[in-house]
Amino acid sequence: MIGRGSEWRRWEPHIHAPGTVLNNQFGGGSPWETYLDTLEAVTPKVEAIAVTDYYLTDTYQTILGYKAAGRLPNVQLIFPNVELRLDVAAKTGFVNVHLLVSPEDPRHVDELHRILQRLQFQAHGDTFNCTRQDLISLGKKADPSIIDDRAALAHGATQFKVNFDQLRRVMRESDWAKANILVAVAGAAGDGTSGLRQAADATMRQEIEKFAHIIFSSSVAQREFWCGRRGVTLDQLRERYDGCKPCLHGSDAHDQQTVGQPVEDRYSWIKGGLEFDALRQACIDPEGRAYVGAEPPRTAMPSQVISHVAIADAGWAATPAIPLNAGLVAIIGARGSGKTALADVIAAGCDAITPAAWRANENISPSFLVRARKLLGNATTTLAWGGGASVTRFLDGRDANGHLAFPRARYLSQQFVEELCSSSGVSDGLISEIERVIFEAHPQDGRDGAIDFAELRGFRTARFQQAREREADAIADISERIATEIEKEAAVAGLSLQVTQKDGQIKSYNQDLAKLVLKGTEAQAQRHTQISQAVQAIRATIQAYGNQRRTFLALQDEVASTRVTKAPELLRQAIERHQHSGLSPQQWDEFLLIYKGPVDTSLAGYVAWADQQIAALTGVPLPPPPPNTPYFPDNADLSKLPLNTLLAEMTRLEALVSADNVVRSQYAVLSQRIALENAALQNLQTRLTDAQGAAERRRLLQAERDAAYGRVFQAIISEQAALADLYAPLMARLTASTGTLRKLGFSVRRVVDVAAWGTVAEENLLDRRKAGPFQGRGALIGLAETTLRPAWETGSAADVQAAMASFIAQYMRDLIGHAPYAQNQQVEFRAWLKQFAHWLFDTDHISVRYEIVYDGIDIRKLSPGTRGIVLLLLYLALDDADDRPLIIDQPEENLDPKSVFEELVGLFIAAKAKRQVIMVTHNANLVINTDADQIIVADAGPHLTGGLPPITYRAGGLENAEIRKAVCDILEGGEEAFRERARRLRVRLDR
Repeated sequence: MIGRGSEWRRWEPHIHAPGTVLNNQFGGGSPWETYLDTLEAVTPKVEAIAVTDYYLTDTYQTILGYKAAGRLPNVQLIFPNVELRLDVAAKTGFVNVHLLVSPEDPRHVDELHRILQRLQFQAHGDTFNCTRQDLISLGKKADPSIIDDRAALAHGATQFKVNFDQLRRVMRESDWAKANILVAVAGAAGDGTSGLRQAADATMRQEIEKFAHIIFSSSVAQREFWCGRRGVTLDQLRERYDGCKPCLHGSDAHDQQTVGQPVEDRYSWIKGGLEFDALRQACIDPEGRAYVGAEPPRTAMPSQVISHVAIADAGWAATPAIPLNAGLVAIIGARGSGKTALADVIAAGCDAITPAAWRANENISPSFLVRARKLLGNATTTLAWGGGASVTRFLDGRDANGHLAFPRARYLSQQFVEELCSSSGVSDGLISEIERVIFEAHPQDGRDGAIDFAELRGFRTARFQQAREREADAIADISERIATEIEKEAAVAGLSLQVTQKDGQIKSYNQDLAKLVLKGTEAQAQRHTQISQAVQAIRATIQAYGNQRRTFLALQDEVASTRVTKAPELLRQAIERHQHSGLSPQQWDEFLLIYKGPVDTSLAGYVAWADQQIAALTGVPLPPPPPNTPYFPDNADLSKLPLNTLLAEMTRLEALVSADNVVRSQYAVLSQRIALENAALQNLQTRLTDAQGAAERRRLLQAERDAAYGRVFQAIISEQAALADLYAPLMARLTASTGTLRKLGFSVRRVVDVAAWGTVAEENLLDRRKAGPFQGRGALIGLAETTLRPAWETGSAADVQAAMASFIAQYMRDLIGHAPYAQNQQVEFRAWLKQFAHWLFDTDHISVRYEIVYDGIDIRKLSPGTRGIVLLLLYLALDDADDRPLIIDQPEENLDPKSVFEELVGLFIAAKAKRQVIMVTHNANLVINTDADQIIVADAGPHLTGGLPPITYRAGGLENAEIRKAVCDILEGGEEAFRERARRLRVRLDR
């Protein structure tokens, strides 16, 4: 036996035939020929027929005769549907009940009649059994004018009513009936239980529906109700009605026009083989195996379904051709029976075995094809696809993974799963697969043109990472300026002392100068002092203009460098960062940094202006005048005179102050010295004033640095939010899901390595030998754990900023106290201070990381078996973008039976609705509770010396008794799994 197993096929569960007892409108003459022609031509084709008649099986037996004569070639299953009318009134008549009888028993017609004749109707002072003869008698008793037996039969059928309690008792008392009859009840209002609308009828309606296995209804609302998806839960269905029930609908044809043509194309579809057991399985799994609609439920796309596998030039393949179901295919068998061999053969035909797997060691590889490579010879596999394509590959892998080949299936071999879920830790492969699924959960329009997760993540987070880098650079620059201000702040006392000393020194020089003046020349000496002070002032002004001139020249160099080098490079960097802008080179040119005004002209003018100012202040050299003739009058404004004029007057006065050449020379030298010392004093006073303002500037810079530090964390938090948005589509789906899928989750959090941050300072910046709060290894790390970690990990930008400010306020003095250099070691201390500030505000120890959790536990901490569940979650439930066949070798490996049932069963049921799934398994739950569509049973013969053992395969669906027996014989817990399936689906076949 080698079949495709459970497939959607059209059944006609309620159809009358010519000669039906009541309402026979099939016409006279030869209605059977027309009837049979119509049935044979109807589309979609009907493959199973429940021939319906009231109380009798005559038309059923007639159709069997035509079938035996070669008619109805498409119909492979014919069985009787005996329609009974209960003594319970509906809206426009009485409630109809149908007995659907299995034809498996060769004596089923006789046994059915034995059951029917136990049904009795009392009237006219007599008791009538449900037999042809008694129905005729009842008809004639009810209407004595009727003479014709056929007319009497029809009239008797309208009068005969079956008592519901009696029917239920007869069914329960007959083992044959319980094993061979399924009860259906009409769900419509006219002749069904929906017509029982009075409150007094509620209990009767519930009892009738509880008794039934099947509801005859095409209503979507009824189907959803009986599947526990509208109005009641599954548990309530189990409690009130003995479980879920399939809804079916037939044409109920009483004339030729409606044969096989139900209203609005509401055809009945049963998933299973063409045997009565398929209907029984539909009663066990109504939602998965019964459907009413114009077309059966869609599964995988035909082009993505392997419809047939053939093995050629392989003597060991005793079953060389196997058809495959489009849904869930389970390959079972004893150990060493050839289960994995078939999965490998199919995967090889799909180019789904990786190059690494083909190269594996033949002695340790779990792959059948790799281990048996030397014995395969020229064996090939040919896969036929549902879309019409056909592919042939050698089984030894010689033509595998060619440059034009691509994997047409996903193969989760044992080796693949072990590599991704090994006990040594989470592999990059598993993370990559999870990221791929996250990426593909985004709609095409939401991917920003990215081709993978890494690129999309870069698109979403790049701006925040760039902002973080910019602010970090700003912090470094500000920290250097703060270090400079701290140095200035520390220099205030020293500069104050130098100013005082310099001022005293100048006073001493002035006293010495006064002693060199001749009597009678005091006025000239005083005038000399006044002019000397004016010279100092004008020289300071000339020096300022000189500094400006040098600055203008440096700016000219910077402008030229920016134009030629810096601005083009900044533009190139911007273009690199924003490659997806779509801007043309001409549009990008607009972003080239240029100076707003005509800076070249301006700077040239500034240089010329400075030269003019210096020249005007300096003046031209003057020839020496007569000794007693001054260069300018005494009342002249000295601040308005040029430098050379003042210097010439000073030289003249120096000659008058002393007639002695030696004294005159001393006077000139001392005057120059006083001028130099005054210039030095002015410089010291300028530096002192600057240093005295350093504290305020430092506070402002520290506030600016604190703000920049806050912006760094705002960028980190924004990056965290952007990453969370990446998972939003998938998280929305997980949140809305139920069962195992709901256990999977994603979280984005800040990861803080306090130890790494603290170790940098403890090992490189602080002297841990000094007494204080940071003495000894780990002291700083411990303080940071309590004071900074909470804000770093979960705080807002303001929280982090406040925490760092508090830390600095409380511990900065102690931290500086642990510096390895004294503050008077200016060069070393300044270099240390820069390193210290860079470390203090560094954020390299903080990263944004996403975590994948299952049942609240980080995937990195899960056991290999549970990580295997996560892997299956990806491929079975979340990987919507991949509709290729999924081939899995023993997904239950490393899992206990309870986990298999709770975690995996629902995943396989959901997956088979959208893609073909082929699995090798030795777990009964994965075969039975997943309602596998096709079971392939592998069996290997004796091992041949120097060759492979012969391998045979049988295939069919769970509706096949032989397959069910094989499942129970081969798989441990098979019978219990069947019972568990009934419990899970809330059904009970006994009525």
